[in-house]
Amino acid sequence: MREHKIEFTPFIALLAAFVLTSCSSTYSFKVDAINNPDPNVKELKSYKIVSSNAQINEDDLEFQEVSQYIKTALSGKGYYEAPAIDNADMVIDVSYGVSEPQTDFKTKTSPVYGRSSGGYKTISTPVIDRNGNVRYVNSTVFTPARVEMIGVQEQIVPIITYEKYLRMTSRDNRDIENNESPTQVWSIYVKNKDESEDLRKYVPLMAAAAIPYVGENTENQQEIKIKEEDDIVDFVKKGL
Repeated sequence: MREHKIEFTPFIALLAAFVLTSCSSTYSFKVDAINNPDPNVKELKSYKIVSSNAQINEDDLEFQEVSQYIKTALSGKGYYEAPAIDNADMVIDVSYGVSEPQTDFKTKTSPVYGRSSGGYKTISTPVIDRNGNVRYVNSTVFTPARVEMIGVQEQIVPIITYEKYLRMTSRDNRDIENNESPTQVWSIYVKNKDESEDLRKYVPLMAAAAIPYVGENTENQQEIKIKEEDDIVDFVKKGL
């Protein structure tokens, strides 16, 4: 069998890079974060992660995978996992999930095409004679009928969407036996709503979106856009 070799020319390399860039998807996340301004909790850095959802078992592989993404994200803010919960400065309650399908509406823009009439028409062409005078010469040309875009139309269409979320809430774990209600240190809530229900794909993206806001106060809901090939996403996916 003859082997066919493709020469990867600079033009092909440029075209491939353009295609990859063009196909890159951007994801939008909404982030709400609050923190405790008390300086006594500012220096808390060690933690243990627990599930705050009774339906999510901490021994499940899914929870372990989500926890790993969170641990990597938290390491980017200087936090580290304690060897045991009794040694942890904080306990971080984690919950995540995907909603039931919801019906939303979006505006879809599509081109409108029409056929031109075509036919014969007369055009005037300026001609300069040898004396420098300009005169116009009429000629008849035939323009064939053709299909061309004549405008655009907007249409509101229903779409099925799913809301994915990741919530992390840290609480002071020091002297826990003497505190009936542990002090909240910080809390962050990340969500995305689109046509995908693939929670596993979105968890590392949500963890990456959370990094800049861990231990911060957003005051208002923030919107952040992320691509899968962004450095911050690569950092989360690579793990500790």
